[in-house]
Amino acid sequence: MEMKTSAIVLHALKYGESQLIVDLFTRDAGRVSFFCHLPKSNKGKIKKQLFQPLTLLEVVFDYRPQASMQRFRDLRLAKPFGSVPFDPVKLSISLFLAEFLNYATRNEQQNELLYDYVEDSLLWLDNVSEQYANFHLVFMMRLSRFIGFFPNLAESDAHQWFDLRNSVFTAVRPPHPDYLEPAEASRIALLMRMNYKNMHLFRMSQAERNRCVEIILNYYRLHVPGFPEMKSLPVLQTLFR
Repeated sequence: MEMKTSAIVLHALKYGESQLIVDLFTRDAGRVSFFCHLPKSNKGKIKKQLFQPLTLLEVVFDYRPQASMQRFRDLRLAKPFGSVPFDPVKLSISLFLAEFLNYATRNEQQNELLYDYVEDSLLWLDNVSEQYANFHLVFMMRLSRFIGFFPNLAESDAHQWFDLRNSVFTAVRPPHPDYLEPAEASRIALLMRMNYKNMHLFRMSQAERNRCVEIILNYYRLHVPGFPEMKSLPVLQTLFR
């Protein structure tokens, strides 16, 4: 079945001298892996530059659900970024988010709402020029809404614990080690009040922001099987001093 769909590049791995294995998150088929040959000349449509992390593509392929990897029939750059690949800070954020999405969406099937959220968020980051230090925090927390473990804030207050396993606030200490004490549980409620429009109003130090990243990643590890340590995290932690 021929499929034409929007796609976001998550990861590309060189295979041999002139081949790539490319992992995409597509709007109409969820996660899809591709095997492709890179032409020796620059005249072909498939160019290595198209597979930089988080590049937005339009792809055409014969979708074979039982195949472990698909092959492109056609592809093109859909919405080129104007600043993300050229701004060192935005580039560092994008590399972190590409790695994060590669793990967080590993088993995702078709999920148009999730795809649209990711694409819209990336375009927002590309268009903003300042006050985006909290972008990755908002992005990660709100992504949980689309993959099934958005925190339940119904019972939240300043004196409660947050049960990371069950995504709820509780008046008593959970009977397992995966929780946040009340002082840190308040960070979850704070993060959930943030969005791209108001996040600049929430002032954080670099240390506070990095602690929030650690909490969020731990939260994902509890809910996404096989979610590993992030190789790009140390670079992200140096941003926004």
